[in-house]
Amino acid sequence: MPLTPEELIVAREQLVRLDPALARAHAQTPLFEWRRGDHGFLGLFRMIVDQQVSMASAASVWARLQAGLGEITPESLLAHDLESLRGMGLSRQKATYGQGIARAQLDGTVDLEHLSTLDDEAAIAALVSLKGVGSWTAEAYLLICDGRTDVFPGGDIALQEAIKWADRLEHRPDTKAAYARAEIWRPHRGAAAHLLWAWYLGVKAGEIVLDPPST
Repeated sequence: MPLTPEELIVAREQLVRLDPALARAHAQTPLFEWRRGDHGFLGLFRMIVDQQVSMASAASVWARLQAGLGEITPESLLAHDLESLRGMGLSRQKATYGQGIARAQLDGTVDLEHLSTLDDEAAIAALVSLKGVGSWTAEAYLLICDGRTDVFPGGDIALQEAIKWADRLEHRPDTKAAYARAEIWRPHRGAAAHLLWAWYLGVKAGEIVLDPPST
């Protein structure tokens, strides 16, 4: 289950004890909530739709899909051909991926509604077996849509950048290095991801000064 804001504070304090390099991020980042998305097919499909476009563009496409499909379900997606879905704003590739995920859900190849019965490793393996779902998508889905608390999407550029800041590195770590770096944060890797995301977004929004001038 996702952590409450109060539980996140406790987890953040535990993370700082595990890894003092996170102390600056913790001190600079105010209270925040666990990121949440829809469960099951709807949540995974929306992650596919949202990828590689701006938030505004993703919201526009999603609104067009809702208008065109009504309720967005595996059945409603498969009731339309690719050209119809393209007319609602989806690229051919994302429409193809979405329909593949819809078929897998309906034929039981991957049961997204009951993915929580699998452990993290098995759940990731099930998700990446779907065409169009890579490791980042699988891990982000488990964090945001399934509420798992010890998953870390090491391929996330924002998280890699925040690790660079935390460790005061010259260069951003690659995916392999980010996964290795996160090992010390077990069993709170999900909380670490949320802290680093919140810190990163605060810095990018100008709400947090990464290195305030010394007085």
